Amino acid sequence: MSSEKHLRTEMKPLSYGHEDSSSSNSNEYVYQGMKDRIHFKLSLSHTHTLLSPRHGLSSVPVCFPPQHQGNASFGMSVFNLGNAIMGSGILGLSYAMANTGIALFVILLVAVAIFSLYSVHLLLKTANEGGALVYEHLGYKAFGIPGKLAASCSITMQNIGAMSSYLYIVKYELPIVIQAFTGASDKEWYANGDYLVLLVSVVIILPLSLLRNLGYLGYTSGLSLLCMVFFLIVVIIKKFQIPCPLPNELNALNETLKSSNASLLDSNTTATDYSDDTCRPKYFVFNSQTVYAVPILTFAFVCHPAILPMYEELKDRSRRRMQGVANVSFLAMFIMYLLAALFGYLTFNIHVGPELLHTYARYYKSDVLLLIVRLAVLTAVTLTVPVVLFPIRTSVNHLLCPTKNFSWVRHTAITVGLLAGTNAMVILVPTIKDIFGFIGASAAAMLIFILPSAFYLKLVKKEPMQSMQKLGAAAFLVLGFLVMIGCMSLIIVDWVHQFSNNKKSDGH
Repeated sequence: MSSEKHLRTEMKPLSYGHEDSSSSNSNEYVYQGMKDRIHFKLSLSHTHTLLSPRHGLSSVPVCFPPQHQGNASFGMSVFNLGNAIMGSGILGLSYAMANTGIALFVILLVAVAIFSLYSVHLLLKTANEGGALVYEHLGYKAFGIPGKLAASCSITMQNIGAMSSYLYIVKYELPIVIQAFTGASDKEWYANGDYLVLLVSVVIILPLSLLRNLGYLGYTSGLSLLCMVFFLIVVIIKKFQIPCPLPNELNALNETLKSSNASLLDSNTTATDYSDDTCRPKYFVFNSQTVYAVPILTFAFVCHPAILPMYEELKDRSRRRMQGVANVSFLAMFIMYLLAALFGYLTFNIHVGPELLHTYARYYKSDVLLLIVRLAVLTAVTLTVPVVLFPIRTSVNHLLCPTKNFSWVRHTAITVGLLAGTNAMVILVPTIKDIFGFIGASAAAMLIFILPSAFYLKLVKKEPMQSMQKLGAAAFLVLGFLVMIGCMSLIIVDWVHQFSNNKKSDGH
């Protein structure tokens, strides 16, 4: 007990700014996690909320004294970082491959993985030089309040995007599960995704999110990772069970042939050409949806807010050892992403949807194995949303009311406001690829490309600007701005094009 008090005493001088009782509660959440680091790390989702209360504006300065020694082994750190990387982004990778082709997708996947690892290298080196193991604290040391705000806003946007993607999964998948159990049609209100996402948010997510301590959710991200591994296995299995052309395609083809009085038994009909065109994989594809590939990949790989806290908890900590953890974790996730994208694409080819699991429902709604996957994924994402919401609420609370004591009214109002806004976005935004695209092109690009390189250039003083290391970081910074501006511009152009097309179709 005395050591715990001593640790609290050591942590206090490292804080700056005003903190209210809500802040002390968020620090208590961090402190409670320190007593059981492995379990607390499992409160991390793909949304990278490891030690997430420290990502709030007021909690930025919380950092351990230099003599703090972590106790997470190399293997556990690999698992935890894999947990941080893996998330809902894996569901959109087959769509990205369908709109780039296999070869171009692999090139982009390798490039984003390498860039992400290089970004980790910059972060670790900057942390050693800057003496900070919190992402926002690096921003404050590098550029003062603007740097801290840039880091905090990017992390908050990333978490909002992740929370939205999880609610999209509820919107897409829960109606299918209910229809499988009840036999209800799409017209029933209780099989409507918009109503169901609101119902789940009010009945399950809101009560869990209102709790001040989320320690009971310590195992949710471990569950999420296992669910995604199970999902990958099912995707591979289904590739060899689902025929090509797909069942609905064959029905449509047969109707076309009947209307033209063609013989269904004639093997030389257009069925051959149709099948070849539909089932033959393509290696290079360029269309209006290709622009979403890079943001989807960056969204899938972003884990950088979790890197520094994991580095802090690594046993026998060294930059080389942590880089090794990152290399192994990124390699494992690279393989999982490639397999999920490839087998999902080969199963549906040009018909793959923005969310792969939902694509199966077009052809096999009552498949038992897919139903089990849906139930597992739904459980995991529903329990993960409160974990993701926690740091967002902390940041908003300390941005709006940095000097006020904790208030249940304010606590509840912020929680309800965040959930209401996210639900409105999920209901109004047409597809999950818009969330992947926007967040991947903005917040994820900031966290992977722009901020790590900017922090490195500013804080690492021992290397001259003419050195290869600094020139490489400067080039990486420029690349980040090009990726963000280029992808955002093309995505906005695509949105305008879709909007104009919808107006024309409504006019007719």
